[in-house]
Amino acid sequence: MPNSKNHRNGQFENHRRGKLTERSSSFYGHTPSSSSAMAGAQIRRPKTVPDLLSDRKRVTTAAAAEVFPRQPPKLLLKVTTMGSLGPVQVVMTPESTVGDLVAATVRQYAKEGRRPILPSNDPSNFDLHYSQFSLESLDRKEKLRDIGSRNFFLCPRKCGGGGDGNATTPFASCSREAEKASKGGAFGWLRFMDFLL
Repeated sequence: MPNSKNHRNGQFENHRRGKLTERSSSFYGHTPSSSSAMAGAQIRRPKTVPDLLSDRKRVTTAAAAEVFPRQPPKLLLKVTTMGSLGPVQVVMTPESTVGDLVAATVRQYAKEGRRPILPSNDPSNFDLHYSQFSLESLDRKEKLRDIGSRNFFLCPRKCGGGGDGNATTPFASCSREAEKASKGGAFGWLRFMDFLL
C-alpha cells in the first residue's frame, strides 16, 4: 500500500503535468471568435507629451536648492546623565546653544522621573561634556550645529574650595591642572592626586 503522503504527491504531479500541456488560446495569439470583429479595429493610443514634466521638475529643483539650506531642521541629541542607565533623548534646533540643551535635558530628565534624582533642577548647576572621559566642558554659548557630535554627557559642576561654597570650578580648569602636574615631575603627580580627591 503506498504511503499517503507519496500518493498525494504523485497525484499532484500528475495533475500538474496535465495542466502544463494545455495552454490558453491567447498564448499562440489566437483570439476567441466573438472578439474577431474587434481585432480588425485598432485601439487608439492617448496623446502624451513626454517632456511636459521635465521642465517643471528642473525649475522646482533649482528653486528648492536656492531657498532651502542643506541643514536638518531638528537634531536628535542623546545626553547621558551621570549615574543614569540610559541617555535622555532631546530634539533641538541646530541654532540652539549648549545652555539650551542642558536646560532641556534637565527638564526632560525630571519629567521622565528618572533615577537617580538630580541634586538640583537648576541647569546652571550642570556642565555638558563630549563623553564621561572628557575633562573639558563645552562652552554654554556654542551652537549645536558647530559642535559636531550628537551624544553628550551631563554631570554636576564641582564646587570649588572657597569658604562660601558658591564658587564653581569649570571642568576646563582640570586639563590645566593636569598640565601643571605633568611639568612638576613625580611630586607633581602627587599634587594632582590631591586635586582629584
